[in-house]
Amino acid sequence: MIASITAEEIAALVTPERVHRRVYTDPAIFDLEMTRIFGRCWVFLAHESQIARPGDFFRTRLGREEVIVTRDAEGAIHAVVNRCAHRGAEVCSNHTGNTASFVCPYHAWQYRLDGTLINLPHRASLPASFDMKDPRFSLARVPRIASYRGFIFGCMAAETPSLEAFLGPMTETLDNIVDRSPTGAIEQAGGIFRQEYRGNWKLHHENANDIMHAGFVHESSVAAARGDRRDYATPAYDLHQTHTQLLSNGFALKDWLATGLWGTEGGHTYMGGFYKSGVLSPERSDPTWLAYRAKLVASHGEEKTKAIIGLDRFNNLIYPNISVNAQYQQVRVVQPLAPDRTRIVAMCFRLKDAPDEMYQRAVRFLTNLNSPASMIFCDDMEIFERCQRGFASEERDWIDLSRGMGKEKQLAAGTLEADGTSELAMRAQYAAWKRYMVEA
Repeated sequence: MIASITAEEIAALVTPERVHRRVYTDPAIFDLEMTRIFGRCWVFLAHESQIARPGDFFRTRLGREEVIVTRDAEGAIHAVVNRCAHRGAEVCSNHTGNTASFVCPYHAWQYRLDGTLINLPHRASLPASFDMKDPRFSLARVPRIASYRGFIFGCMAAETPSLEAFLGPMTETLDNIVDRSPTGAIEQAGGIFRQEYRGNWKLHHENANDIMHAGFVHESSVAAARGDRRDYATPAYDLHQTHTQLLSNGFALKDWLATGLWGTEGGHTYMGGFYKSGVLSPERSDPTWLAYRAKLVASHGEEKTKAIIGLDRFNNLIYPNISVNAQYQQVRVVQPLAPDRTRIVAMCFRLKDAPDEMYQRAVRFLTNLNSPASMIFCDDMEIFERCQRGFASEERDWIDLSRGMGKEKQLAAGTLEADGTSELAMRAQYAAWKRYMVEA
């Protein structure tokens, strides 16, 4: 089915100002995305803190493959496909844990943490030619693994640019979340939310840096925040963090114009920060923040501290699968499951040696924005599913992405900048999508 789609046919699905609905609905397109985008790009898998000790593992996905990221007894990191080489059963069902080896529950084939087969029952029943050292009988390995500042990425392609070259300007985002720790060390902590919606994976990316949707899609939660009659001069249990998060989606035209958008030729995109008051603002005056800032200054000096805190960005999307909010210690991972089914994995991080209240605020942020109880993300998922249902209509084939086109500013290194009324981020993502998809 994939072979029947020509490069010309794929290229015709994306123009500078619009995309065809087929890119969201066609199973053959989805299969090709798994091969040419998720099979060629560096895809975020896990953070090193999630496999901190020898024997630790973390189960995740790389495109269509479910993989297990492991740390062996010597401290080396591996990623293996979660599929027994014997009869194809999943060898691991836990999301995370610690083990000396993986044993398939079907026929008890046993594997080292690097995927090598080390034992199986009743060897005498196998042919004399059976060789346990034959790579065919090991768990398949992700060919390339690399880590940047503790963030582990995998790549299924043997020959692609290095991880740092792939990340390009987005190394600054990963640097920023790590540098916000007074000791330069972070760890994933607390629970992980996993939610699914009935829609295409690209809908999440498009929405993440679509500033104009917020005041409409999140109208109900904004109205709830505006209608709250409590005295907000009085301290609350969370210093009004929840109220600030809900209220901040009430964008007006002046806010759209003032919030910048950036898109890179690699498909990476981000927007400017828009939390400007209270405990979520870039600079604050509450005791927790002042104690934290003093630790940063002691470690980095005043000038570097100002630069770290001053990098005020939101939804830093590293194409194709991870969104980072460094100042709130948040990471969202997009896992495509089918043309119309996507899983979102959300987690937060602890800044080592920072006041514990900073971590508690990160947990509150995660709960308010990305949990099943979120008044914000449930709105987004509802819109994704409405879009996916709408794409089934054959009355209109094209989706328009032309807002703000031609008004971008060209910056260095292939990066474009626009104000928040633009659909620049979507156009940048689809320019990268088209480039990956037409390369055989």
